[in-house]
Amino acid sequence: MDTTDCAVVVTGGASGLGEATARKLADQGARVTIFDRNRDRGQAIAGEIGGIFSLVDISDEESVQQGFAAAAEAHGALRILVNCAAIAYGHPTIRKGKPHPMADFDRVIKINLSGTFNCIRQAAVRMAALKPVASGERGVIVNTASIVAYEGQAGQAAYSASKGGIVAMTLPIARDLAGNGIRVVTVAPGLFSTPMMTGLPQEMQDAFAASVPFPPRLGFPSEFAGLVQHICENSYLNGEIIRLDGANRLAHN
Repeated sequence: MDTTDCAVVVTGGASGLGEATARKLADQGARVTIFDRNRDRGQAIAGEIGGIFSLVDISDEESVQQGFAAAAEAHGALRILVNCAAIAYGHPTIRKGKPHPMADFDRVIKINLSGTFNCIRQAAVRMAALKPVASGERGVIVNTASIVAYEGQAGQAAYSASKGGIVAMTLPIARDLAGNGIRVVTVAPGLFSTPMMTGLPQEMQDAFAASVPFPPRLGFPSEFAGLVQHICENSYLNGEIIRLDGANRLAHN
């Protein structure tokens, strides 16, 4: 899928990996719509890249519908969806004799996993109605999981489950949509220099960076964005989960 003059939606595009991806795809000529709940930051980035911003809660069906409608009105038929929106959360299964709050677990699943699927299903219907491009594709969907889907650390039951669900549903959805000419690929990033990480004390950031075999540093959001760009352009990548982690494998805590 050539991203030049292509209509793209990036969820979570107001910060971190989503922001880097929105900037990268816009730089490659795409017409980008940012979905996010941070209106000020989202509007500022959209203005910088010549795109538009839509205030969207990915876990809400109507909100996502309205977001896609706004994107279509501004940029035309959707060809590429990049799912980056998510929340981070940590809590042990038992803390001080009390169980993990069920409401918190449900919230993480609703946003990270169900929200991702909500965007996928609504984007896929729109893509399936389009005429295929020269490669035979009608659309590309890129999801964001995490290496915690494989080596979740202590206190990450909810977050790991949400990202593991994204990993698990990638191949079935790719197979579901194969007949429609829509590819589905998931990236599982490791430790990246995003606001979630840079908000930690420097000594913690340094320790995380040193745990990566090679290169021994945190990943750059631009490296994630570059991989997304390649996935969009490589029409033989489908149904795959790609770890982007410098060969890192998380310890238990």
